[in-house]
Amino acid sequence: QVQLVDAGGGLVQAGGSLRLSCAASGSTVSSYSMGWFRQAPGKEREFVAAISWSSIISVYADSVKGRFTISRDNVKNTVYLQMNSLKPEDTAVYYCGATRVSLNYGLSYYYTDRYDYWGQGTQVTVSS
Repeated sequence: QVQLVDAGGGLVQAGGSLRLSCAASGSTVSSYSMGWFRQAPGKEREFVAAISWSSIISVYADSVKGRFTISRDNVKNTVYLQMNSLKPEDTAVYYCGATRVSLNYGLSYYYTDRYDYWGQGTQVTVSS
């Protein structure tokens, strides 16, 4: 069983930066692909970024490409999301998830129902 704890959210002005972390416990996630999703009030949870178990492959939603960077440290069992040039529309609760889906084939990593474990979420608020 894997437990994920999301942290690092907060209030930041537009143009600022935040670094989210997702710490895993209970079992290693080194063999899992890891993803970040976000959910704004009244909206569906949407894909933000994902990274393969080896860190060789990372993928991003078009809305965050060039501004956000996903990374992982398998020794620390932790995944990160560096968010730069934040915009008010980035305001949401951010969740990390763990999936056995490979990033090499298809777009399954894009869908929430393919994730086996979720963190509790961390609030990111970007003021204009």
